[in-house]
Amino acid sequence: MISNTTNQNLSDIQIDRIIEMAWEDRTPFDAIKFQFGLSEADVKALMKKELKFSSYKLWRERVENCKTKHVAKRDENIDRFKCNRQRNISNNKISKR
Repeated sequence: MISNTTNQNLSDIQIDRIIEMAWEDRTPFDAIKFQFGLSEADVKALMKKELKFSSYKLWRERVENCKTKHVAKRDENIDRFKCNRQRNISNNKISKR
């Protein structure tokens, strides 16, 4: 379960961003750990707490089958946390070309 001190330090905006990053196929758990300090287990506990149970089950199944969520399973050619067309990880907007 997510620790109370970690949970209390997260704002609603941060929790929303963590959930968004967790749903993204290309964002590994290491990126969430780097940005928010949450381990994979903490992210799973947060998702279980914040999502409906059916949504959580779908997410877990998706994560288990997704090679890009775990660095060990990830293609060695992918070496970034975000799309190279993204401005900032916090704004999550595609830059103009």
